[in-house]
Amino acid sequence: MKKNRKSAPVISRNVHIVSLGCPKNFVDTEVLAGGLLVSGWGITMEPDEADVFMINTCAFIPPARDEAREVISEAVEWKKADPKKRRILVCGCLIQWDKNETFKADFPEVDLWSGIDQIPNVGARLNSLYEKQPGGESNFLRTDVPKYIYNEQTPRLKLTLNHIAYVKISEGCDNRCAYCSIPSIRGGLHSRTIASIKKEVADLLPAGTKELILIGQDVTAFGHDRKASGETLAGLIRELDGFEGKYWIRLLYTHPAHFSDELIDAVAAAKHVLPYIDMPLQHISDGILRRMGRKVTAAQIRALLDKLRSKIPGIAIRTTFITGLPGEGDTEFRELEEFVREQKFHRVGVFAYYPEPGTPAADMADRVSEEVAEKRAGQIMDLQAKISLKRNKALAGKTFDVIVDSVNGDYAVGRTYMDAPEIDNEVIIAVDRDIEAGEFSRITITGADVHELEGEIAEEQHL
Repeated sequence: MKKNRKSAPVISRNVHIVSLGCPKNFVDTEVLAGGLLVSGWGITMEPDEADVFMINTCAFIPPARDEAREVISEAVEWKKADPKKRRILVCGCLIQWDKNETFKADFPEVDLWSGIDQIPNVGARLNSLYEKQPGGESNFLRTDVPKYIYNEQTPRLKLTLNHIAYVKISEGCDNRCAYCSIPSIRGGLHSRTIASIKKEVADLLPAGTKELILIGQDVTAFGHDRKASGETLAGLIRELDGFEGKYWIRLLYTHPAHFSDELIDAVAAAKHVLPYIDMPLQHISDGILRRMGRKVTAAQIRALLDKLRSKIPGIAIRTTFITGLPGEGDTEFRELEEFVREQKFHRVGVFAYYPEPGTPAADMADRVSEEVAEKRAGQIMDLQAKISLKRNKALAGKTFDVIVDSVNGDYAVGRTYMDAPEIDNEVIIAVDRDIEAGEFSRITITGADVHELEGEIAEEQHL
């Protein structure tokens, strides 16, 4: 990102930041941190050194809101040690979700609640908490339909490992799946321009980034909100593939209804785009897919999977499923189970359905008990564990380009192209010669379990 050209502000107060939720939310945390720095705030890892305890929240499902409640409670205890000096800021998705301001009522100790559209102004708002105000201004700031998305000019403090960068290419979602509250939290789809993204990447690569992770609620819908521009994910891929040097481009998250032949061909032809697709399928029963509002049939899903595997050799497909949606009986669940057994996906995540207030699925008949939904999720994960173990053991003796995330004395930790950071498998590498974090290395796999590979540095290092 371009540095702010103004003279550096004098730092007089510090913020301790807790980031909850997914990588998309983590990008917002980085933008918030950048805005704080240019507003004269420092960032500290130690709560006891902080003047402000900031929590960037997730509110997608009840467990995420429970986690937010727990961390806010921790912040309240922290504030009690010095209530005249310390302040609490809660921002992000929770504010957008909490239309009735329930959390505000439960936590009067919080000094500022700040929604998505207020991200650019958080530094100034925090400054105002330490100034005497004429009074009357609400401390619960939210727009009903947020439209904010950062660009290449936005101050941002990258908090990932130096060689990894998330690049948010779009925000919000127009898919309106029946179980999902994202559109009501994040608003409809709004995409950045290819020019903006390309400028950001042009800054990131010379700074040491080796893995660009293009991220959005549905990256395959990129540009759909600006059809007159003609910009698509396929076009973006072709532009980003043109930079010099060795780097990876990884896509998170895609939608099966939005894959075009042009997109598949662009991924297949790109030198830098990994043969890795994160594509939440959610189910395979046509009846459940219709209830979910997924805009795709079981036959279309199978045809797409066949096409992806045919046109992109070696592709690793990660997916997620939801068990227990209203109407999922034993027959529908067995269909899902058989589908997982048949497809042998590289990576799978499973979530038990939670009825989200305000979504169509929350009012559907034929409810499935939470206990049954959880049991079914566990069954799918048990099945996938066997598939993953078999897949991983089959890698023994094969050599891969591995991106090294850390070096710890006599071992290092890295990932193959099949593995996104902090989501998928890791490779534990026996170190018997120089190897550097943030670089690529040729690694031969020597062992495996369900979620972890073992490897050693290959003799030939032609990368």
